[in-house]
Amino acid sequence: MKKLLKILLLLVLVLVLALGGLVGWLSAAEYNPASIEAIGPLSDAASEKLPQGAKLEILSWNIGYAGLGAGSDFVLDGGENMRAADKATVQKYLAGVSGTVGGGYDLVLLQEVDTDSSRTYGIDEAAALASGDAAFALNYSCPYVPNPNTYFIDPFGKVNSGLLTCSGYETVRAERRALPCPFTWPLRIVNLKRCLLVSYLPVEGSEKQLVLVNLHLEAYDDGEGKIAQTKQLMDFLEEEYEKGNYVIAGGDFNQVFPGALEAYPNTHPENWIPGVLEESSLPEGFSFAYDLSVPSCRLLNQPYDPGDTVNTQHYVIDGLIVSPNVTVDAVETLDLGFADSDHNPVHLSVTLG
Repeated sequence: MKKLLKILLLLVLVLVLALGGLVGWLSAAEYNPASIEAIGPLSDAASEKLPQGAKLEILSWNIGYAGLGAGSDFVLDGGENMRAADKATVQKYLAGVSGTVGGGYDLVLLQEVDTDSSRTYGIDEAAALASGDAAFALNYSCPYVPNPNTYFIDPFGKVNSGLLTCSGYETVRAERRALPCPFTWPLRIVNLKRCLLVSYLPVEGSEKQLVLVNLHLEAYDDGEGKIAQTKQLMDFLEEEYEKGNYVIAGGDFNQVFPGALEAYPNTHPENWIPGVLEESSLPEGFSFAYDLSVPSCRLLNQPYDPGDTVNTQHYVIDGLIVSPNVTVDAVETLDLGFADSDHNPVHLSVTLG
């Protein structure tokens, strides 16, 4: 009995030391970006300046790291899996994403783009999707992310992922602006470090710029993180507009837009509860641009089944914000049947005033 007890104590000690070593290693390797960082171009192929009064076609899309297409579920949404089944599946989804974003858009805002991650088998998706003047900003970088349910069994592993903005017009600079992180140590070390990827496009014959903001706000916090990040976003948009610039922000807000809960009631709150965006949160004169006719996101508690509307959930959490000097001509969520991502892309047509 004493021998068995010693063995059990030794096993417990080994596990404690291993866990402590893992936490210590991850703490030392924690991604700690500065509040504002200059971003060098991932590609620099656009030479034409944005003309005054330009009409622009914009696409915003959370591509789910090309690992969350129609055949996927996800552990944090009530599913079972942490990653795509194999590299071929990622390549299939990525090819579908590439075909969509290559559809002649002037500006493309992509979220959840992996560069070197275990979950996507090391594929550099940012390099594969970059076009024109492109900028990439990390918002998730960790050498090892455990499975939240099983810890060491079927982990995420290494994750390097972020935001990718592609412009067919000249971009004079891009920067990464850190957003508040709602998590404390030790959860903080394996969580995303959210940010805004801001691109500045000069307008020909003018001192104005188009300030283009790519964003992906907090998902799995208690709600306070989304609120703090949204406030910082709105303050920044107002500040840039007051400089005389055109301002467009788009991405995955992880918050439903006004009217979305009426169109798509949250029937599975046990799996995930999004935040709620209010018109009152916008700076004066700014407006949301979104489409309620097609859901922009699905719950990943199971693979996609278009005939099953009972056991899963849809949301409208993807859209854009425009300043008063930008006219929205049309906005449409493209119904791609969640073939290549758990999100559908949002297409916005605007005219600069």
